[in-house]
Amino acid sequence: MAFPPLSRAYIRAFQFSAWYPIFARESIASTVVRPLAPAFRAYLDADGVFVPAGSEDLPGESTLSDSDSSSSSEDDDEDDEKNPKGKEKAPPAPKYAFPELDAQIRAAVRAHGGGVFPKLNFSAPQDAAWLLPAGAPLRCTAPADVYLLLKASDFVAHDLDPEAVFARCDAVQRDAEGGGEGGGEIEKQGEAEDEPYELELVLRKWYAVDRARELRCFVRGDRLVAIAQRDPNFYPFWTDRATQTRVARAVRRFWRTRVRARWPAQKDYVLDLLLTRDLARAHIVDFNPYHPKTDPLLFTYDELHALYLAACAAEAAKANASDDPTVTTTPKDAGHDKNDTPSADDAPGVTGDTAANDDTTPTDDAKNEDDEEEDDASPLPTFRIIETAAHPAANRNAPKHQHNMIPFEAATMSSGHDIEQFAEMWRDSVRKGMHDSDSDDGGDAD
Repeated sequence: MAFPPLSRAYIRAFQFSAWYPIFARESIASTVVRPLAPAFRAYLDADGVFVPAGSEDLPGESTLSDSDSSSSSEDDDEDDEKNPKGKEKAPPAPKYAFPELDAQIRAAVRAHGGGVFPKLNFSAPQDAAWLLPAGAPLRCTAPADVYLLLKASDFVAHDLDPEAVFARCDAVQRDAEGGGEGGGEIEKQGEAEDEPYELELVLRKWYAVDRARELRCFVRGDRLVAIAQRDPNFYPFWTDRATQTRVARAVRRFWRTRVRARWPAQKDYVLDLLLTRDLARAHIVDFNPYHPKTDPLLFTYDELHALYLAACAAEAAKANASDDPTVTTTPKDAGHDKNDTPSADDAPGVTGDTAANDDTTPTDDAKNEDDEEEDDASPLPTFRIIETAAHPAANRNAPKHQHNMIPFEAATMSSGHDIEQFAEMWRDSVRKGMHDSDSDDGGDAD
C-alpha cells in the first residue's frame, strides 16, 4: 500500500516534544512550553486577530490623543443611539492575558539570542509570516509577535483540533484490531493510544536561514528512497551533477549515522534538513508523518511508492547474490577515481547563517563516514531539484500562502472585536474609502 497504517501513537511521535529530546544535538536550539492553559487554546480559537493584554513590549502609556478619546466616546454614544430600545447589546469580546506565558516567552527570546520563531505541536505559522517584517520572516522578539503569528495562521489551527490531528487513526485502529495489515505495528504502539493530547508552544532560535539549502527526505520502510529541494525556486548551483551526488551521499550518511537507529517509532517518516554551508553535513529541522497531509513537493506519493518497491527489489537481489557462491565481488578501489568526488572547497557559493554549529572542519569520524560512503556501491536515493527557472514550481506569479493574506488594516481593525463588530467596521471603512475616492476625483475635475 502507498501509505503506512495510521495510529495515534504514530502521529504522536511527530510532536515536537516527542522527537526533539532525542535529536537536540542535531537540531536547532529550542524551548518547549507545555502544557498550555485551556484559556490559551480558547484565545487561539476566538474570533479576530488581536494580542492579549500585557504581551507587547511597549511603555504602559496610552497612544490615544484627547481627540481620539473624544471621537471614541462619540462613537460609543452613536452605537447607543443605533441600538433599539429594549434590545440587548452584544456581549463584550472576552479579554485575555497570559502573564506567566509572557514571561516564559521573554525568557526564551533572551536565551536564544534575541529572536525566536514559534510553532505548536506539529505546525508552524508559515502562512502568517507576512504580518512581520519581510527582512526577518517569522522572527519574534516579544510575546505579542508570537501571539499574532499563531492567531493569524490557518496552519496552526490544525493543531488545536484533536479530531483533525488524529483523523483516520481510529478507523485504521479498528481495522488493525480486526486483523488488517499493519496490526502488529499498531499493537506495539498501543500503549500510547489513550494518552491525552496536550497543546504545546515551541520557541526555536531564529536564524536567517538560506532556503536554498533546505531539503525534504522521504523514508519508507526504513529506507531513504528520495530527497527533494524544499524551496520552490531555481538555484543554479543545484544543477551541477557532482554537487547533487555529493549532497545525496552526505544526506544518506547523516541519516544512517545520526537518525536511522535513533528514530523511536514506525520507520516511515518525512525528514526536513538544513545543510551546512559546505553542503557536507546537516541539521534536523522537523519530522513529519509519511501521510497525504505532508507535501511531497517535487514528487508524487505514487512515485515515492514506486521508488520504495524498487529499493526493496534491489535489496532482495543483492541478498540473493550474496548467497550465491558463484558470484564474486569487485575490489573496493577497482574502477573508482577518488578525484571524481569534489572536496569541501569545491562547494558552490551558498551563503547565510546556519541553524546550529556550522563548523566545517571534518572530524575523524566524519572522514571515516566519508570512506564508508565511498565504499558503498548501493544506489543513492533519488534526488530531485528544480532544474530550470521555467519549472512550474518556480514559475509562479502569486505570493506564497496568498490564501491567508488580508490587508494589514483589517488585522489591526479586528483587534478586540468579534466577527460581527469587525464586519460592520469593515463595511464602514470601505464606504469611507469610496467617499474619499469620489471626493478626490471631483477635486481633480475642477
